[in-house]
Amino acid sequence: MEKKLSALAEPNRLNIIELLREGPLTVGEIAEKLRLRQPQVSKHLRVLLEAGLVEVEPLANRRFYKLSAESLKEVHDWTESFRSVWEGRFDRLDDYLLEMERKDEEKED
Repeated sequence: MEKKLSALAEPNRLNIIELLREGPLTVGEIAEKLRLRQPQVSKHLRVLLEAGLVEVEPLANRRFYKLSAESLKEVHDWTESFRSVWEGRFDRLDDYLLEMERKDEEKED
C-alpha cells in the first residue's frame, strides 16, 4: 500500500490518474493534456505502473495506459477503513464550533 500511496502523493501522477478515469490514453495524449514533456510523463507512468495503479496495453506501435481497477479498489478500501474515525472527529469539531458560536452570541447579548 505504501508504494501506491507514495505514487499518488505526487501531483502530476495524481493528475494522470484523474485523466485516465476517462479512458485509456497514450503518453503523447497525456503529455498534451497536462502540458508536460513526454519524458516527464513516461517517468510518472513508470512509477504508476510499478505501483500497480496503471496497466499498459500495446496496440500496433502505440502503448495505451489505463487504470488498474483492482489496485485502485485496494486503495479505496484502505482509505474507506478510516471513514468512521474521521467522521467522528468531524462531528466533534462541529459540536465544538457550534458551542463556540453560542458562547460568542451570549457575549454579544
